[in-house]
Amino acid sequence: MSELTTISCGSVEATIDSQGAQLMSLKHDGGEYLWQGDERFWPRRAPVLFPIVGVLRGGHATSAQGEVTLNRHGIARLYDHAVVERTASSVTYELDATDETRAAYPYDFRLNMVYSVADGALTQTFRVTNTGDVTLPFTVGGHPAFNVPAPGGAGEFFSDYALEFCEPWTARVPKIDEAGLHDFSKMTELLSGSDRLELSHDLFERLLTLVFVEVPGRRVRLVGPSGHGVEVAFDGFDYLGVWTSGPEAPFVAIEPWVGCATAYDESDVFEEKRGMVLLEPGRTYEASFSMRPL
Repeated sequence: MSELTTISCGSVEATIDSQGAQLMSLKHDGGEYLWQGDERFWPRRAPVLFPIVGVLRGGHATSAQGEVTLNRHGIARLYDHAVVERTASSVTYELDATDETRAAYPYDFRLNMVYSVADGALTQTFRVTNTGDVTLPFTVGGHPAFNVPAPGGAGEFFSDYALEFCEPWTARVPKIDEAGLHDFSKMTELLSGSDRLELSHDLFERLLTLVFVEVPGRRVRLVGPSGHGVEVAFDGFDYLGVWTSGPEAPFVAIEPWVGCATAYDESDVFEEKRGMVLLEPGRTYEASFSMRPL
């Protein structure tokens, strides 16, 4: 049964649901920074993406262990995760492979999601262990969405917000079709020698999702004129998705990814997809990103 756990340290408080091990709330000084879900726009808040990010072509791929049949963003968000450790400032969840998961993804795994609050930020950690006897292919990703305007941004509008990067760079993003497939042969340049990208709903209507590759410093801030917003730091994640759901949606999702959706120039062999982690039996993989309310 779904269970909510609240953790805190200082002025930062987070609440996580065991269903999907999904972050449900991120507060700073009582202000809610995390999107709270709304069927009119998008009902989720921050799903865990595993063992894929985005989509497979037609929902299928082949693998060394047989057919992989996964819907968008995989299976972790579909199941209740067991709480295996809890303190005042951290909580750890666990999801193990079952006959049901193996029918879609024919591998043995253990996924631990760890949430911890310290020094004004919430850190979300993916810990994947290969509990089988063959190489485990997977990717992981986060999908937290944040309120726009942010707390403290009274009177601000969506179009007042921007992505701020830690240094000027040239940012190009691939074309994405309606099925979610990426075309890296068709790139749109969003930044040239700049560290700031102004946001608008028109931008997302045109490009659907912004998929950045190798962001400088693996760090970005979503901020409005007041300086309020969130900073996301994502060492170890080569891709960053930025998305909102429609022309009036009052949120922006900042999504650190290890891999990305299937691309036009890829085969349908699961192990050969961009960013795929190939984990040997008995080994554990770990990657973390942090969210700092501003």
